[in-house]
Amino acid sequence: MLSKEERFNIEVVSNVLPFRVNNYVVEELINWENIPDDPIYQLTFMQKEMLTENQFKLMADALITNGSPEKIKSVANEIRMELNPHPAGQMTLNVPKMDEEPIAGIQHKYKKTVLIFPSSGQTCHSYCTFCFRWAQFVGMTDLKFATEESGRFQDYLRDQKEVSDVLLTGGDPMVMSAAKLAAYIEPLLEPDFDHIKNIRIGTKSVAYWPYKFVTDKDADDTLRLFEKVVNSGKHLSVMGHYNHWKELQTEIAQEAVKRIRSTGAQIRTQSPLVKHVNDDPEVWSRMWRMQIKLGCIPYYFFIERNTGAEKYFSIPLNRALDIFTEAYRSVSGLSRTVRGPSMSAMPGKVAIVGIAEIMGEKVFVLTMLQARNPQWTKTPFFAKFSETATWLNELEPAFGEERFFYQNELDQLVQAKEGQMFFKSDAGTKVLEDAAINIDE
Repeated sequence: MLSKEERFNIEVVSNVLPFRVNNYVVEELINWENIPDDPIYQLTFMQKEMLTENQFKLMADALITNGSPEKIKSVANEIRMELNPHPAGQMTLNVPKMDEEPIAGIQHKYKKTVLIFPSSGQTCHSYCTFCFRWAQFVGMTDLKFATEESGRFQDYLRDQKEVSDVLLTGGDPMVMSAAKLAAYIEPLLEPDFDHIKNIRIGTKSVAYWPYKFVTDKDADDTLRLFEKVVNSGKHLSVMGHYNHWKELQTEIAQEAVKRIRSTGAQIRTQSPLVKHVNDDPEVWSRMWRMQIKLGCIPYYFFIERNTGAEKYFSIPLNRALDIFTEAYRSVSGLSRTVRGPSMSAMPGKVAIVGIAEIMGEKVFVLTMLQARNPQWTKTPFFAKFSETATWLNELEPAFGEERFFYQNELDQLVQAKEGQMFFKSDAGTKVLEDAAINIDE
């Protein structure tokens, strides 16, 4: 089915980036008569171009010469560190402290939301080739987030009364058994956590292993857990990662959606825009229409993050806006709950509102849907138009400004987090104290 060269290319790249695929994806989702162009194939199977020529040669040479496991690992780790393994300050800015010690397996970037990385959920049913959390899966312990079922993360949440949302993420929490999942969720239903109103579960299982909710041995137990959360008075949202409408067309995938929704949980859907996978407005509009028909809520249209094989998958921001706009215009209002195009960058979730000409200058109109400092949220700002920029750090402020409006305060927040200085601002110390909390997602 795959040529010897194609299999070798997969071997080379998968020694650097994580590769895993299951029989459901292989047998039900990939059209093997359309290789290598099939979108689900591109979504799950490694391609040579995901590494630079030099990176590919380094790893290929190590394999061809029968390098030792230690040599291959060393080459792989050298290449990985060139791929920006933790973008947007995930390791340096988003990890909170308690009693002056970092809390393993937590990120707290936005004031209202805490991310939890269950230790038993730091793998996936299949790996997405574009995944911005690829560093979780390559065996480099110092790049991995994980926390145990009980202890410090609960103590932290108990004290953070302004936190209303908890997001279990990974990896994929739905690789865990129902019992393991319950060990993380059920304590949050106790009175100590009344301030936690919303529980989210980020998962690709709805697309890559829908059996989890239908025929797996603990499928019913999983759904009863969902019902328990809803009956407790908390909102449960399954954040379904669907990258292409093909992932929604199988009977088992549709049955999984039906069973999840029967518990009272909602399914909100999200995906990045990924070259070779869904860089076509018709793919998005068809996917959103299918999601609405099934009772899901389109939520986010992301820009592919600047990590891993980003050069292979990334799309210029102006083209991303065109794709989003064309798809958005072709669907009814029920699908227009989706937000984007959005970049999950260091200052926050930066959305491209549009392109305009102001005072004779062509600009991107930008805003933040979420921000490290809540006061930045929904503040419009402007960047010079670019036909090539694929990420926020490639944009320049418009109208002769030297820096974007948030940059000075962001720099202060970064320095404060790193313990290099204390600071004040014209906005007052209270604002910055509050904003400093938001460095921890």
